[in-house]
Amino acid sequence: MNELPVLKIGKHQPRYPLIQGGMGVSISGPLLAGAAARCGIVGTIASVGLACNHPAYNGKNYFEANQTAVKDGIMKAREIAGHGGVIAVNCMVALTDYDRHIHAACEGGVDVIISGAGLPLRLPEYTKDFPDVALVPIVSSVKAAELITRRWQKTYGRVPDGFVMETPKYAGGHLGVTKMEQVDDDVFSLEAVVPVLAEYVARELGPDVPVIAAGGIWDREDMLRAFALGAKGVQVGTRFACTYEGDAAERFKQAYIDATEDDVVIIQSPAGLPGRALKSPFIKQYIEGHVESKPCIANCLTHCRYRNEKETFCIAQALIDAYHGNWEEGLFFCGSNVTRITKKEHVEDIVRTFFPE
Repeated sequence: MNELPVLKIGKHQPRYPLIQGGMGVSISGPLLAGAAARCGIVGTIASVGLACNHPAYNGKNYFEANQTAVKDGIMKAREIAGHGGVIAVNCMVALTDYDRHIHAACEGGVDVIISGAGLPLRLPEYTKDFPDVALVPIVSSVKAAELITRRWQKTYGRVPDGFVMETPKYAGGHLGVTKMEQVDDDVFSLEAVVPVLAEYVARELGPDVPVIAAGGIWDREDMLRAFALGAKGVQVGTRFACTYEGDAAERFKQAYIDATEDDVVIIQSPAGLPGRALKSPFIKQYIEGHVESKPCIANCLTHCRYRNEKETFCIAQALIDAYHGNWEEGLFFCGSNVTRITKKEHVEDIVRTFFPE
């Protein structure tokens, strides 16, 4: 394949058909997103938990401070990206203040909202005053895409501007399926879903609506394979987390560099979903059945076993600890490709490996 597809997401078109994936808490913040957008790909800020590293947060105003942090993050990313950069915000449906994340992103001038960790059935309602903001659900099956499309058409007279199809087999963080046995099921592989999803999207929504493949994408070869399946873009998360421009602490990046296959585990997260992470001392204790959690910092998840059943741990706090590089107490989400990381890279150098031209 010599000619690469054009990735057009609503009214927004990056130079290259690649999205830097959203990674919370603050692993893909404004520094990484801005650097990615400056290189001609879509730079993505993860909106979850941004308040915890923002001066507006006083320990009691988490939800209000997070809105401020989202807006400030978009502004900072734009300053880094320069003219023409495409900025996205990844918003999790599973958040209790999901609508506020969406409103803050729109008011902050975001180009694209990418939304998963649940079905974003009401997303058009929250963005109705911002028609230029492109809306991209994350799905792991054609069934989910059909359900979202039908609901949006019937209720809002709108259709998605694209779909991120993320396979749980290799993705990082929460894996888009509800049961542990589904993680390795080939039914949810890129090879099984992308061709059928691309066919459905082309038939029902038109040839310009892209399917974006995610999960286990490491290099140009993986990208071209996804394009051959029918995708018009790819999303890469883990490799971008360990960059000089990345927002995470140096100890976080070193954990990625040091990771071996034995260090990568699948856990049942406090949100009730399988997630892929590194076996830090904290997660090792959790797997063994005896973990002590720090207090809940906010009522941030609609479904939280720690809050509701006093089991598991405060996932927000554990992710914040990881962001700060606290290896002993952090939850270090990662994709399966973390084992291929041997050093820090510059965002631009990673982009060049995908697009040497």
